[in-house]
Amino acid sequence: MNSLPPLSRALMICGAVLFLAGVVFAFVRNLPGLGHLPGDIILRRKNFVFYFPLATSLLLSILVSLILWFINRR
Repeated sequence: MNSLPPLSRALMICGAVLFLAGVVFAFVRNLPGLGHLPGDIILRRKNFVFYFPLATSLLLSILVSLILWFINRR
């Protein structure tokens, strides 16, 4: 794989990461409670709904940070 130009390798890595993110999001959507945690902001008006998953975003950020910290420890 070292014979590929750097741009080709970067595009292949980006494609793989996007594919994996899509697979993860497909399974995460089915987890009970995720996305509806206390602290998520939901504003409902007559013809308008605003949803901001603040607590879910913080939880996922902490989990990803811990995973990356464990990976980079070696």
